Amino acid sequence: MRILLFGNPSMWHSNLAKGLRERGHEVRLISERYGWRQFPVDDILFERRTDINGKLALVDYLFRALPILWQCKGYDIVQLNHPMFLSLRGCHMKPFYNFIRRNNGKIVMCSVGEDYHILDQIINKNILRYSEQRIGSEIMQNDNVQLLRDIYLEKNTADYCKYVAEDCDAIVAVLYEYWVCYNNVYPEKLHFFPLPVVMENMDSQEFSVGDKVRLFIGLQKDRMNIKGTDIMLKAAQDIVRDYPEKATLQIAENVPYEKYEQMLTKADVLLDQLYSYTPAMNALLAMSKGIVAVTGGEPENYKIIGEKTLRPIVNVYPTYESVYEELKKLVLHKEIIPELKRQSVEYVRKHHDYHKVAQQYEDFYKKLLAENIVH
Repeated sequence: MRILLFGNPSMWHSNLAKGLRERGHEVRLISERYGWRQFPVDDILFERRTDINGKLALVDYLFRALPILWQCKGYDIVQLNHPMFLSLRGCHMKPFYNFIRRNNGKIVMCSVGEDYHILDQIINKNILRYSEQRIGSEIMQNDNVQLLRDIYLEKNTADYCKYVAEDCDAIVAVLYEYWVCYNNVYPEKLHFFPLPVVMENMDSQEFSVGDKVRLFIGLQKDRMNIKGTDIMLKAAQDIVRDYPEKATLQIAENVPYEKYEQMLTKADVLLDQLYSYTPAMNALLAMSKGIVAVTGGEPENYKIIGEKTLRPIVNVYPTYESVYEELKKLVLHKEIIPELKRQSVEYVRKHHDYHKVAQQYEDFYKKLLAENIVH
């Protein structure tokens, strides 16, 4: 198959592309660089400039993007990581989507982050117990989450997101949170596949912990209150203050992916995504290296992935107290850490190994291509 993957947040399309190529498929990955993170891609769509006025920025962006977009023709499968797969407003997106629709085979839209349907279900239907947008009946109030609401709930963008969801051949969710939102509106075309992770050979690894538990957290300064890392950072700093003989903390702030991964390998425990039900790419990467993830590990996560015995994730609720208490248990009872590390590796190998996930996508694509849906 000829497969075009669009967008690469957190390496998931890079890992999927690797698996699909190893299975003999021709794969092209087009994406923006996502700022300083610099995830590897085949073709770079440069990010929209912010140092010039809006109209000039649009012209500049299109001037650089159009030659790449013009080549997006003749693929059996085009998989978009998001309905808003370009740095354009909703009112400008539709012609580009229609161009890709006309000139390729099947279109798969992935739910990998917030969009209109996710925010509508969370805010207006209260479908989750908690998220970065809402905890219980309380709508979160900060500039970053309000900006997401302003973007995706705006009428033109909302209408465009609905158009893509209606028109595409299938929708893929990669986390429980996204699956449950889309299952409320498009159950007939919704599929769930785990995130793919490139595993290291950990068969001979001894899972241990030193004199001090090494805590690790990555910070995106512009997104700390979206991901809850502001709260997690405070809890980790307080643990190190209260138990300096038992714990250390390393902070990675706005570093490229390659350097981030090098820093991560020295950790025992990763703190990631306070408002999540499920471990996302960052946590799964850590777990694949035998690092304990303090993140979302709700029952819904284990159920959707079909795991009945392994429980490696240290589940936390969206409060400072929850994070502090779970970290306290780890540093005061570090003898439990080696088993959590072992289970973490087993969990990722069992559910997220990129070879297995690529085969799941391959089977899904073949079935999709066999369907005779005329547009």
